[in-house]
Amino acid sequence: MSVVLFAGIALIVAVGYAGACWVRPFTACKRCTGTGIAPPRLWERLLRRTTRPRALHGRPDCRRCTGTGLRLRIGRRAFNHFRRLRRQATR
Repeated sequence: MSVVLFAGIALIVAVGYAGACWVRPFTACKRCTGTGIAPPRLWERLLRRTTRPRALHGRPDCRRCTGTGLRLRIGRRAFNHFRRLRRQATR
């Protein structure tokens, strides 16, 4: 009984995550928390405490999300990969 219950719960979670990847394929970048601006480095944080103002002037774009603040979910990335493999196999 417990194995069937566990399998049912796992199936519900998997279908729910697949639905979330289908409806909202993008999520906020974890590195820049969705701002698109590169997070400050350690020495920038230390200098800001003493001399620099809190302005974000001259800050480069986040490298992980290329400045958009969004990234593809892991499930959507896997879905796109398998779809691409299937298309290449049928050509």
